[in-house]
Amino acid sequence: MMKTDPIGLYVHIPFCVKKCAYCDFCSYPYEDISWREDYIRRICCEISAYEGKKIKVNSIFFGGGTPSLLTEAEFRYIVCAIKKSFIISDDVEFTIEANPKTLTEKNLTSYIDCGVNRISIGLQSIHENELKSLGRIHNFSDFVDLYNLARSLGIDNINVDLMYGIPEQTKESFAETLNSLIELAPEHISVYGLMLEEGTPLYKNRDTITLPTEDEECDMYYLASQKLSLAGYSHYEISNYAMGGYECRHNLKYWKCEEYIGVGVSAHSCFDGVRFANPDGISEYLDVNCKKYITEDTDSTDKAYEYVMLCLRLAEGLSLSDYLSRFGVDFLTGRESMIERLCALGYLCVQGDRLFLTDRGFYVSNAILCELI
Repeated sequence: MMKTDPIGLYVHIPFCVKKCAYCDFCSYPYEDISWREDYIRRICCEISAYEGKKIKVNSIFFGGGTPSLLTEAEFRYIVCAIKKSFIISDDVEFTIEANPKTLTEKNLTSYIDCGVNRISIGLQSIHENELKSLGRIHNFSDFVDLYNLARSLGIDNINVDLMYGIPEQTKESFAETLNSLIELAPEHISVYGLMLEEGTPLYKNRDTITLPTEDEECDMYYLASQKLSLAGYSHYEISNYAMGGYECRHNLKYWKCEEYIGVGVSAHSCFDGVRFANPDGISEYLDVNCKKYITEDTDSTDKAYEYVMLCLRLAEGLSLSDYLSRFGVDFLTGRESMIERLCALGYLCVQGDRLFLTDRGFYVSNAILCELI
């Protein structure tokens, strides 16, 4: 029997030209790998395991790594497996992530022919020195060329990733990046704070690089919120802004605890009430007998924490009636004085059935969640 609610499908492509200095994702420089063909076949084999189950998909997301390194043949091969194994919604949101330096007109045209209707471009900054500090391989001119190419080919749903807290970045240079992007008017903008992840080159060199202070990072966060709101973008999630109707359907599935299937090395899934994941290592993943491991925690407290954490990432916040229905308890009970205090401080708001973070609360959401749960 076909599932009534469409799910999301995530395809992890771990190839990249080189690892960025801040990246701790599962990715590998593609010139150093000998298992590329095996990996494509393994992904398609994994996808084919769902054939005949009548699962409807209304969002497809190729992430990485750098999926725009896929050849036309490789991409088409994977998409054919998807179309054979899943029922694709007529209004599917089909996203591919792209590095401005790696996507050609020929490849993008082929991707569009296969159904891609949304592109997510990693810009991060318009400034050469900031991009260099991150280990990015593109410059602003490369980004503009790709952006204009996507528009000329009919892509009317573009996301652009920005970053603040970059080495050598200032509030003024970040404002210039925001202004340049607002002028181009993409439908969706993601704005992430740089995280120094252990094991990355930036983390190893943290004592020798000049990073913005915590106060400067805070100023950049509010600057993005202010400028993008004035430009007509809705701050619908902690790190994401969209023009009306262009909120990322795929990512909303994660934040709303809806179902999705992930394929590829290290990919996670939430399907049929179970959370599971693929191995993090390539050799383990390529083994056709590899086992997915269950990541679902049966502890109801952990489930409640995750639900609240994800809901409060969104501007619409937590539905108190939904929480009661899911967990059998009133979220407000026992938290009245704490919530009243957080509301008085301007971090939290309760309106009718909804509890949500303010823009000010978004920035300190982790600390607030520690108090609430």
